[in-house]
Amino acid sequence: MSQDEYREMLPGHAEFRLPTPAPAQRVNGRRPIPEEPVGQQSAPRPNGQSANDALDVWDRRVAKGLAFLRRRLAGTYEVDDFGFDPELAETLFHPMLKVLYRDWFRTEVLGIENVPLEGGGLVVGNHSGTIALDALMLTVAMHDKHPRRRHLRLLGADLVFRVPVMSELARAAGATVACNPDAERLMTDNQLVGVFPEGFKGIGKRFADRYKLQRFGRGGFVSAALRTGTPIIPVAIVGAEEIYPILADLKPLARLLGVPYFPVTPTFPLLGPLGLVPLPSKWLIQFCPPIPTKHLTEFADDPLVVYNLADQVRETIQATLHELLEKRPDPFGP
Repeated sequence: MSQDEYREMLPGHAEFRLPTPAPAQRVNGRRPIPEEPVGQQSAPRPNGQSANDALDVWDRRVAKGLAFLRRRLAGTYEVDDFGFDPELAETLFHPMLKVLYRDWFRTEVLGIENVPLEGGGLVVGNHSGTIALDALMLTVAMHDKHPRRRHLRLLGADLVFRVPVMSELARAAGATVACNPDAERLMTDNQLVGVFPEGFKGIGKRFADRYKLQRFGRGGFVSAALRTGTPIIPVAIVGAEEIYPILADLKPLARLLGVPYFPVTPTFPLLGPLGLVPLPSKWLIQFCPPIPTKHLTEFADDPLVVYNLADQVRETIQATLHELLEKRPDPFGP
């Protein structure tokens, strides 16, 4: 081989020079992201995701959000006869409430296996907390922990549905008026219905009476369960009593405003709007074993049977509250 032939084979020779890459073309006014060289990967992030993985996650979130807005604007979403909007509840309401449920109240849920996998049921809980956050946290706990991610259809007081904006939001979240016909219709339709028989007596009681169940009324919830033959699931909620401890009730001011009570707490009304921030108490929610009612459907109008069953539910919740308080010695612990 001659020296000229050898020289022509060298990489520096003009014929063997690597071509200069053409500048990246812009697509829709944007320069494309350059591909990573073979054998190289993006630097791992602290959570183990690469940069491209993080971009994919955000792309999916943006696409999901845009699809949600498109459906809302086009009206292509389902709402039942009571105004319940499952998509809005799962996409908007539950994620917002989960901040309180998971991070602020550090909620622990026990006995979720006692909630039926399917079919109707009546979930009966103790009520407290000045503002009915316990009802909202119970709906989140049900959807978050239940294997079938079931929705809890709350029965609300008439006052809730007399306030214009609150009424629409409550119905979209799955609530309806606390009356037997609505409760029976929902349970017949295989829905889980949530009721708090203490009503305003429960959420408006003073801190000195915390975790002492008030009277359950006339037991209308029991009659609804008996007529439909659905099980009653007692549930005990610990933690709500400490979020707004009521020290006094200004009854004259409450009558003037047309509300059941006007609470005075350590932070409200002294701190104004800041007093509405709940204290970060530790929450425990326990679902108790269901009480069957199919064998008692013929006694739905028997006052003695209704009273005894309501008393059984009340005693079960009260006993469970005492057990949970022993498990949670520090109201504001981890």
